[in-house]
Amino acid sequence: MAQLSRVLHTSVLPHFPQNPLPPSSYNGASPAVPFRHRTRCSISSTPSTTSRASEARPIPWGCEIESLESASALQQWLSESGLPPQKMAIQRVDVGERGLVALKNIRKGEKLLFVPPSLVITADSDWSCPEVGNVMRRNSVPDWPLLATYLISEASLLNSSRWLSYISALPRQPYSLLYWTRSELDTYLVASQIRGRAIERITDLRGRYNDLRVRIFSKYPQLFPEEVFNMNTFGGSFGILFSRLVRLPSMDGKVALVPWADMLNHSSEVETFLDYDKSSQGIVFMTDRSYQPGEQVFISYGKKSNGELLLSYGFVPKEGANPNDSVELSLSLNKSDKCYKEKLEALQKYGLSMPQRFPLQITGWPLEMTAYAYLVVCPPNMSQQFEEMAAAASNKSKSKTGINYPELEEQTLQFLLDCCESSIAKYTKFLEGGGAPDSVPTNAKQANRKSLLKKLATELCTSERRILYRSQYVLRRRLRDMRSGELRALTLFNGFRKLFK
Repeated sequence: MAQLSRVLHTSVLPHFPQNPLPPSSYNGASPAVPFRHRTRCSISSTPSTTSRASEARPIPWGCEIESLESASALQQWLSESGLPPQKMAIQRVDVGERGLVALKNIRKGEKLLFVPPSLVITADSDWSCPEVGNVMRRNSVPDWPLLATYLISEASLLNSSRWLSYISALPRQPYSLLYWTRSELDTYLVASQIRGRAIERITDLRGRYNDLRVRIFSKYPQLFPEEVFNMNTFGGSFGILFSRLVRLPSMDGKVALVPWADMLNHSSEVETFLDYDKSSQGIVFMTDRSYQPGEQVFISYGKKSNGELLLSYGFVPKEGANPNDSVELSLSLNKSDKCYKEKLEALQKYGLSMPQRFPLQITGWPLEMTAYAYLVVCPPNMSQQFEEMAAAASNKSKSKTGINYPELEEQTLQFLLDCCESSIAKYTKFLEGGGAPDSVPTNAKQANRKSLLKKLATELCTSERRILYRSQYVLRRRLRDMRSGELRALTLFNGFRKLFK
């Protein structure tokens, strides 16, 4: 299920230029000519089919996620195309359905893979349909949407594409949040902040597709028929990119799809990643541990939380297995605050929003979250400190040690505790079955999907609530110690008063 990526994913995809240059202004680009004579790569269609999204033809990529037949065909094709002999093979595994398993002893520090650049898909790759590629490049489409369109184009050509074996080995039904419906997100992730991230990503993806459709697809319908280049296929293609695209530092940060390498599954216990090796002229990774024959070989997808792993890859590590796990806590100003407007202006000045999300880890929380909380509880007579607090909350403060307001400490800790407990209550409601009612599945396939999504959501929410419980414990203890210390000080002070009387 899990596949490889080292790209830092955000909810906002790359933006297109607002005013692209006309085709004739690009150096080396062929001038624009009528495309009605260039039909050898287009998909045959009629006006009635291209105008109906409901008749969209599914792109024929993918196999069942545990399929080994297509994976074996991929390995054979890669070997015939220049992939050197490997010390690993694709097998069914406990973690990830399919994975690369060691065939021989692998030493710590050994380089593996050696995938040549000719077997790597980048924005510079040749298109099986050159006309489509020429149109995309003349319009200066950024790498991500260009690669998404590239995958759709190659998949639609079936045997005419050199990438048929790779496309056939892609998982047909990944479970990243990009593939969840809005109803499923609302039902199963109502308590988790990752739901909002997923909705942002899906919304932005629709915006990217609509921009392409208006600027390019609709202008060349013979090259981009709607039954092939539509929102469904665009979303599926982007899902592949989110789960498999890598960034190669030694190739100037170029993003790429690396067949075979993307069969590696993730482990939080390793730190190795892919890069281009100039000496061997291939994509490699260096192991940071040894492997025995039969052991699954892992790679790191980056220091990501369980929510981020579910968002892009469709899996959740076992509870407590991810040292990089975190949960986002949402903090907001009180709209009834007399200084609400002034505080909001201070936040906006430093690029902060309302509400603002901060990551909690089992080991604690960032100083920026405490600074934000200071601002929330800050009284009107301290208005001169609003900007200092906002700056510290945005990590733009000149102070390297953070800020400290002892007079606000207890109120700040209580505010954070209230936010934690409010979030815990939402998780508990879902985990104890008090959330929105599930829809009744109409067939076995829907029932299996519902069962898997609920399992993933339960695992995520359990791990996130665990971090919140830890934060709750720390906050309660600090408040207890503070209040008991104040009580002891007050008792001692009263004792002295009685003594001197």
